[in-house]
Amino acid sequence: MSGDRDEGAAALRVAEAAQRSAVILLATRNAGKLRELRALVASAGWEAESLDEAGIAERPEEDALEIYETFAENARAKAAYFLERADGRVVLAEDSGLCVHALGGAPGVRSKRWSERPDLSGAALDEANCRRLLEALSTQPNRRASYVCAAVMLWGDRAVASVGETTGEILHDPCGDRGFGYDPYFWSTELGACFGAVSAVEKARVSHRGRAVTQVLAGFAKDFAETS
Repeated sequence: MSGDRDEGAAALRVAEAAQRSAVILLATRNAGKLRELRALVASAGWEAESLDEAGIAERPEEDALEIYETFAENARAKAAYFLERADGRVVLAEDSGLCVHALGGAPGVRSKRWSERPDLSGAALDEANCRRLLEALSTQPNRRASYVCAAVMLWGDRAVASVGETTGEILHDPCGDRGFGYDPYFWSTELGACFGAVSAVEKARVSHRGRAVTQVLAGFAKDFAETS
């Protein structure tokens, strides 16, 4: 009788692990990124969970994950860190930022922390970063810029990675009240519109994050189908 119970429990554990393996853990605590990642994962037909939904509490060491000089290295570091805490889930991580030509690619990988205001978060931090951006460009005639995103998915010993980019220029004044980060000042060359004034669907079609994440999701789906 106990043998039957043990076998049943083992089968249940296997079933639960298989179910978790098809859930994609979104390795970000940024609300704006979380919204966009969740929509991209859902549009590809997968189930997504945030870190909070997965019961993964925030730890102080998370602040030290983005220490590298490239988006790809930072994305991989975040993915590897959360894979260890993912309880069998697939992990999707990304690192992204704004690269302004006249500023030598800055703020780049320091886009989130460019204002050097660790006391701020959310919309207040976005505003501080944008103020510094405008100050840095106040005497610059060249306002060309690119958004860049490196995305990584890890599951077991498997990995897929991609980089997406979108080009535009920095406006003198904000436009629209959508998006987050530097979006109100980013004029998209491809859309002929400001990221802060277009819908999430329109932005995702040409955005750096939309391109990178769509590519890694496609790679994951192919591998998942071949190995399942």
